[in-house]
Amino acid sequence: MILTPASLSPNLRIWAAISFVAALAIAGEVLIASGMRDLGDLDLIRERSGIPGAIKAVLTSGKFVLGALCMALNFFAMLFALSIAELSLAAPAIASLTYIGNAIAAKFVLGEKVDHRRWLATAFVAIGVILLAH
Repeated sequence: MILTPASLSPNLRIWAAISFVAALAIAGEVLIASGMRDLGDLDLIRERSGIPGAIKAVLTSGKFVLGALCMALNFFAMLFALSIAELSLAAPAIASLTYIGNAIAAKFVLGEKVDHRRWLATAFVAIGVILLAH
């Protein structure tokens, strides 16, 4: 049997859509952050090359462009999620899963120092997601 979105149970379909939206947001934000870190201080680029040079530097960054594409896809995926799920579930679940994923990605992909207070806050958000799911 081949799994298609229509063959999933309604709850599984909703949570798959919510998870997909969050994954696109996390990927987009991590790629954009990484791309901007690679570029460095935009004020310095603007001082050397002017505003057109700063815009060109950003738009020629592969990570930035890929991140922006993920964010655009995220928007359309969110439209789909909102068409099948109630706003009162989808919006907080997407935001919460994005928050949790960003903390994890910041630590393990971007190499940021995520202190114990942020991990504790992330754990509370995770508990909130669990409460939303039930």
